[in-house]
Amino acid sequence: MDHPVHLSQLSSVAAMAWSGLVLAAVVPGAVWFARRAPLWERISVPPGLALPLLVLLHAWAMLGDLVGLMPAAGPLVTEPVLLAGAVLFWVPVVARTRHRLSDPGRCLYLFLAAPLLDLPALGVIAAGHSTEGIAMIVGMLPLAVAAAGVTWSWAKREERLASATDALAPATGGGEPPVR
Repeated sequence: MDHPVHLSQLSSVAAMAWSGLVLAAVVPGAVWFARRAPLWERISVPPGLALPLLVLLHAWAMLGDLVGLMPAAGPLVTEPVLLAGAVLFWVPVVARTRHRLSDPGRCLYLFLAAPLLDLPALGVIAAGHSTEGIAMIVGMLPLAVAAAGVTWSWAKREERLASATDALAPATGGGEPPVR
């Protein structure tokens, strides 16, 4: 059975994919590019606030129309607010501020955020807009790639540190380290 694709459906799919891509790739790239800017220290919020804020803003932007919470101006209001939430979310991961996360903290933060931010897309799918919901999930994949990259970087850094520590350790004569 062949279903015609309507231009409005195609544009809403592209909008969902673009929105996810902006949240997961464009915003962190922009924050990374300007990671030494003093602005980040002034706007930085604790990660324990930034993550739930972004999850709630993302749910509002994605599901607001379905549950009647969308403002009259629609995306003209929700998208800039969502963008601001995304900046606040990425600052503890990318920029060096008082709220900078440690390597394990960044891994946990990003791996926790990925499925939480996909939940509104599942709501969109459940509401009968499966193509748009899947487009959002696919658009958000760079977040999972970033989580894997942060984890890989952390593991390599720990490995180098362990190798350097082993090279500097005095020979004890045996295979076991001395007991203290």
